[in-house]
Amino acid sequence: MAPAITPIQNGGGDVNSPAKLTKQVVVCSIIAAFGGLMFGYDIGISGGVTSMDDFLLKFFPVVYKKKHRVKEDNYCKYNNQTLQLFTSSLYLAAVVCSFFASFCCKKLGRKRTMQMAAAFFFVGVILNTAALNLPMLIIGRLCLGAGVGFGNQAVPLFISEIAPAKYRGGLNICFQMLITVGILIANLVNYITTNIHPYGWRISLGGAALPAIFLGLGSLLIVETPASLIERDLTEEGLRVLKKIRGVEDVEKEYSEILQATETAKKIKHPFRNLMKRSSFPQLFCGTILQVFQQFTGINVIMFYAPVLFQTMGISGDASLLSAVVTGSINCLSTLVAIFGVDRVGRRFLLIEAAIQMLISQGLTGAILATQLHSTNAIPKLYAIIVVLLICVFVSGFAWSWGPLGWLIPSEIFPLETRTSGFFFAVSMNMICTFIIAQAFLTMLCHMRSGIFFFFVAWIVFMGIFAVFLLPETKGIPIDEMNERVWKKHWFWRRFFDDKVESQV
Repeated sequence: MAPAITPIQNGGGDVNSPAKLTKQVVVCSIIAAFGGLMFGYDIGISGGVTSMDDFLLKFFPVVYKKKHRVKEDNYCKYNNQTLQLFTSSLYLAAVVCSFFASFCCKKLGRKRTMQMAAAFFFVGVILNTAALNLPMLIIGRLCLGAGVGFGNQAVPLFISEIAPAKYRGGLNICFQMLITVGILIANLVNYITTNIHPYGWRISLGGAALPAIFLGLGSLLIVETPASLIERDLTEEGLRVLKKIRGVEDVEKEYSEILQATETAKKIKHPFRNLMKRSSFPQLFCGTILQVFQQFTGINVIMFYAPVLFQTMGISGDASLLSAVVTGSINCLSTLVAIFGVDRVGRRFLLIEAAIQMLISQGLTGAILATQLHSTNAIPKLYAIIVVLLICVFVSGFAWSWGPLGWLIPSEIFPLETRTSGFFFAVSMNMICTFIIAQAFLTMLCHMRSGIFFFFVAWIVFMGIFAVFLLPETKGIPIDEMNERVWKKHWFWRRFFDDKVESQV
C-alpha cells in the first residue's frame, strides 16, 4: 500500500490569508512544471518519429514496406503491435512507477522525487537517442515512463502545496500548459528533423534531454514544500520555508493547519482502506471516471499519431507534420482559456461546452473520412483542409476543459484522509487508459476505419451526460468543506452520506 502523504492542496490556507504570490513561488512553480514539458514533449515526439522513414527502416522494416506499397490500405499502413508498443510502453512503466513515487514523496520529499524523475527521463533519452536495436529502444521508453510516473506524482503535489489558495487553480494549470508547450515544441522539432537523413529521428528523441536537464538542475535551486518538511519532522525548517514562500512573517494560522493535517495523516495507517467506505465512493468514482473520459475523448490519438493520421488521409509527410504543428499551437493557446476562465465560469460549464464542441467536430471528421477516404485513394485537398480545421476545433475544446480539468478536479474533491490514495488511483487510471489507447489505436484504425471516430463520439456523449447530471460544481469551494457543501447536497451523491447506512456497511 502507498503511504499516506499530506498534500495541503488548498496551499496557503484560506483565500483571505495574508500570503503573497511571491517570486519564490512563481519560480518554483515554473521549474516544477517543466515536468509537464517533459511529458508533453514525449507525447508530441512519438507520432512524428514513428512516421519517419529512417526510423521505420531501422526498427520497423515491415511497417516501412507496408507504408510504401502503392496498393496498401490507407487505414492499415501502420498497424503493427510492436510499433504501438514503442509509444505505449512508456505509460505502462508510468503506472508502476507512480506507485513507488508515492513512497518517495513521503520518505524523501517532493523535491527529491522530481530530481529522480529528471534522472530516469535523462537515462531514457540517452538510450533512445543512441538506440542500436529494438530492445534498447523499448528499454529507453520504459526509463522515460519511470520519469513520467515520478514526475506526474510529485509535480502537481509540489505546486499545490506551495501555491497560495487564491492562485492555486492558475498555478496548477501551468503544469498542463507546459504539457501543451512540450507537444508544440516536439511537433516543430519533428517538422525540422524529418528532412535530416538518416539521423533526424535521433535529434528528435534527443531533444527530450533539455527539459529533463532543466528540471534536474532547476530542482537544485527550489525549496522543499513546508508540508513535506513538517511531515518528515523538520518543523523548524518547514516554518522558515513557509515564511519565505509566503513573503510574510504572520504564517501561524497556515503553519498550525499543516501541523494538524500532518498529525491527522500520520494516524491513517491504511489510506486505501478508507477509500472503500461508502462515503468515499462519489469522489473515487468521479475522480477516476474523469481520467477514463479524458483519454477516451480521442485526444491522445491526435497527439500521439497526428502525423501518422494525416498521412493516412493522404497528406504528404512534410504537410502532415506541419498540420501537427498547427494543432499543437491550438492546443497550447487554448489552455490559456482554462487558466483565466476556470475560476470565473466554473468547471462544469467548460466541460459541458467542450463536450458539445468535440462531439460535433469528431462526428463531422468521421463523416468526411467515411465518404471521402477509402482503402487506397488520397482524400481531396479541400476535405483534407476541412478535417485539419475540425481537428483544431476538437483540440481547442479539449485544451480548455477535459485536459486541464481532468487533473484539477480530482485534486480538489477528496477529503484529507483519502486525498493521496484517491489521487493515486486517478493518476494510475489516466496512465492505464493512455496505455490502452496508445497500444490499440492503430489496430482499431485498421479494423474500424473511419468508424474509430464514431467510437470516440459515443464516449463524448456519455461524458457530456456525466458532466450535466453527476459532476458537482467545485468552483470557489474550500477543499476541506467539499463533503458538506458539495457531495452531501448533490441530488444523487448525497445518499452515500447517510450516516445510518454508513454505520451498517
